[in-house]
Amino acid sequence: MVQAIIDLSEHQNRILSIIKGKYGLKNKSEAVNIALEKFEENFLEPELRPEYINKIKGIEKKGKFSRYKSFSALKKDIENA
Repeated sequence: MVQAIIDLSEHQNRILSIIKGKYGLKNKSEAVNIALEKFEENFLEPELRPEYINKIKGIEKKGKFSRYKSFSALKKDIENA
């Protein structure tokens, strides 16, 4: 386990206290971990599920790709999907 000393503003400290209370955590270290997990879920690239990877590989082999002559044709196709 890595330990770190961090400087927080009063507002950030209150946010950690809210997270700690909301999830019934023992300390703010656990609150930081929850905040980082939520950040990862929402902002970092998720790993692709193996089923999805296999599906994409199948599509690549079959050649189920569409060609568009213009951006407006692509936009129209997306809107009607």
